[in-house]
Amino acid sequence: MGFLNNLFIKVPLWSVRKATRILFLAFLGSLLVGITIFLLYMRSLPSLSTWHTTILDTEFTQYSKVKDFDDYLDLEKRLFAELDREVYDKVLPDEKNRIHRYTRNSLSDPKRWEHSWNQSFELPVENAKMGVLLLHGMSDSPYSLHTQAEYLHTKGVWVVSMRMPGHGTIPSGLTNIKWQDMAAAVKIGMKRLSEKLGDKPIHIMGYSTGAPLALNYTFSALEDPTLTLPESLIFYSPAVGVSKAAPLAIWQSRMGHFFGLPKLEWNSIQPEYDPFKYASFAVNAGDQVYRLCNKVQKQLTHYLSISENRQPLPPILSFSSTVDSTVNVHDTVNNLYKRLPKGDHALVLFDINDDFISKNLVKRQVLASLDKLRETPQNAHYTFDLITDINATDKSLRVIRDGKLFEKLPYQWPKGLYSLSHLAIPISPNDPLYGDDNAPKSPGIKLGRLALYDENGILETSSLLRQRWNPFHSYTKQRVLEFMVLE
Repeated sequence: MGFLNNLFIKVPLWSVRKATRILFLAFLGSLLVGITIFLLYMRSLPSLSTWHTTILDTEFTQYSKVKDFDDYLDLEKRLFAELDREVYDKVLPDEKNRIHRYTRNSLSDPKRWEHSWNQSFELPVENAKMGVLLLHGMSDSPYSLHTQAEYLHTKGVWVVSMRMPGHGTIPSGLTNIKWQDMAAAVKIGMKRLSEKLGDKPIHIMGYSTGAPLALNYTFSALEDPTLTLPESLIFYSPAVGVSKAAPLAIWQSRMGHFFGLPKLEWNSIQPEYDPFKYASFAVNAGDQVYRLCNKVQKQLTHYLSISENRQPLPPILSFSSTVDSTVNVHDTVNNLYKRLPKGDHALVLFDINDDFISKNLVKRQVLASLDKLRETPQNAHYTFDLITDINATDKSLRVIRDGKLFEKLPYQWPKGLYSLSHLAIPISPNDPLYGDDNAPKSPGIKLGRLALYDENGILETSSLLRQRWNPFHSYTKQRVLEFMVLE
């Protein structure tokens, strides 16, 4: 105490007041600078448009009075009528252009396509061998799996493809969507197939977020005898894990809502030029994927804890690229496949083009990640196939199964392509919208080879260099047909 008394005696009171005043002014100045920077940042963001702010009242939720698939389609019909009234009829003249999705008759107008691929659809068949439920990913639409729907239908499969709530209309649908709404839609689709097919097998095919939705339904069906258990699960670029920062992102959206700053509710605000996929992405959408993935992990943990009278988990076949900027492929391996009980499960990973590795064009941290993914799993309950051209003298792709050469494939990497992507895995080269130069003519815009090199700020779109189609689609198709015992 004597030391403190001496200290207070030696430091005059006016000095303490002056120091306090300086600290307060410094804090106030920093606060003002921070607010100024924040306001400048907000002003730099693109403006929100009608399709970012309008909320469509007739969208399906888990609380909607919808009993079956027919009711779902009726509600969807009213939803798209509302979309016409509230968005297409209200687009401002200066917002209209030839590649604008919400400009009538533009190259990106979905109505240029013969089929309404933004809506749920059904492909019935007489004496169906089996059924399949198709589930698209977050920000996508039923278009993303329409190729699979068509080739399965020709094999005698009854197809139902569900449009997930919040999708196929306007990006604002992602601002308030809940994963439980999408899960409710999955049950409606499975109920439809069960009613039409009786005891015949029903499979679920999911792309991206469609994968955890399929898993969530499957774990529910394992405990609820009133739900039809799928015969198998087939995934493209499954979203089993997302960024570790995902739990924090939702606070950005909440701050925007609380302070009346709607731009904060968006991770990206982009021009809408894709007829069947949103370019803008709401913070809430990522949060819902995170919550859904957590739910599935808890369901898997609970399933594995049951030792008696446990029903077998349906076999799972997944296709992924070893490089994926949308989802965490390591989580697919570690949080799903390495946790699976015994079964006829298979994981197919497409490696990157070895030619780019040999030219030292790949980042070191990416190479380290790839080496980890290429490792043969020990004591695993699934088949691991790596599709790669590593050590191939003729540059042809090969199947490395569980660490050993299993099969040589009649494929090579197209010139200039170094990897697949999250977007590319389910898409055929013959897709009119996303496919290569030899694909059939698109009725509107074509995005598959739209690689634009330009100066910033010139074009309506950004430079699109992300791979959008899978040159090895015929291989995945063959694997799917064999997995479903259709060939």
